Order: sequence, then C-alpha cells, then structure tokens
Amino acid sequence: MNNLKKIYLNSWNYLCESKKEIYLVVGLFLFSVIIGFIFPSNFSSIERILRELIEKTSGMSGIEITIFIFLNNLQSSFAGVILGAALGIFPIFTAILNGIVVGYVLAKSWSISGIAEFWRLLPHGIFELPALFISLGMGVRLGDSIVNKKPWETFKSRFYYSMLVFLYIVLPLLLVAAIIEGLLITFYR
Repeated sequence: MNNLKKIYLNSWNYLCESKKEIYLVVGLFLFSVIIGFIFPSNFSSIERILRELIEKTSGMSGIEITIFIFLNNLQSSFAGVILGAALGIFPIFTAILNGIVVGYVLAKSWSISGIAEFWRLLPHGIFELPALFISLGMGVRLGDSIVNKKPWETFKSRFYYSMLVFLYIVLPLLLVAAIIEGLLITFYR
C-alpha cells in the first residue's frame, strides 16, 4: 500500500510541475470557446458531426451510452498524451478544436433557449474537461522534451510520469465523467 501511495503522490507532483502546459491548453480552449460562440456560422460543419453522434448513440441504453462516452473520452485523452510527442502539436490542435465545438454548442443553445440550458451542459464538463486539459497538458509537456539538453532522457521520464498521471488521475476523472454524463443523457431523453 505504501508503494501505491508513493506512485500516486509522484503523479500529483508531476501534475503540479506541468501546470504551465495545462494552463496553456486551458487558455487555448477558452479562447476557442469564445471564437466558436461568437462566430458559430463559420463552423456550421460541426452540426453534421453532432447529428451523426446523436444518431450513433440513439437507442443505446444508459449503460451503453456511459461505456461509449468513457471509451470515446479515454481514446481522445490518451491520444492527447501520446501524440503530444510530436512537438505538442496534436494536443494544441485538440484543445482549439474542442473549444470551438463547445463554443458552437453554447451558441446554438443560447439561440434556442438563452442561458436556461447552460446549466444542463455544466455537469458534463466538471470532470471531463479537467481530464482533457490534464491529458493535453501532459502531451504538450511530452512534446517539449526535444528542447531540453538531454531530450531522450527527458522524454522517457516525462512519458513515464505522464502515464502515471493518466492512470491515477485522468482515468478516474473520465470514469466519473462518463457515469454522470450517461445518467444525465438517459434522464433527459
């Protein structure tokens, strides 16, 4: 048990060391949310993607939706870490794209029912967004390894600690997020 506690504490310490990268991702995301909200007509192709997603999940039970959400978020978050090895480009692009999508959805909700529907969107992101931000921040930090004096050693160390953060912090957040989102979707059908 002591070893597990040490690994968990190492995960938290590395997470704290990565706050600059996480803040960068959060900043890009928030800026993109504003862009998606102000200029939704520029991103109307998102509508088709959202419809396809709704069609894909219609008819699923609450458990099936929860598993679908969990696996989808798990895949996106893991890719954000791993593909960050390519100079952190993928996580940055992912933060911007996700921000635009959220801004677009908020703009559409606003145009239909004003601010009244925003409260229904909030619970979806309480655990999911921090997990995404942490994953993408880990990816940016991993991609930044190349500019260090010892890039290979830095990369190996950062990869190891990024995987610890993913397993001990991101994974539980994604699980809780999927359960909450699955329940909310099932309840509001």
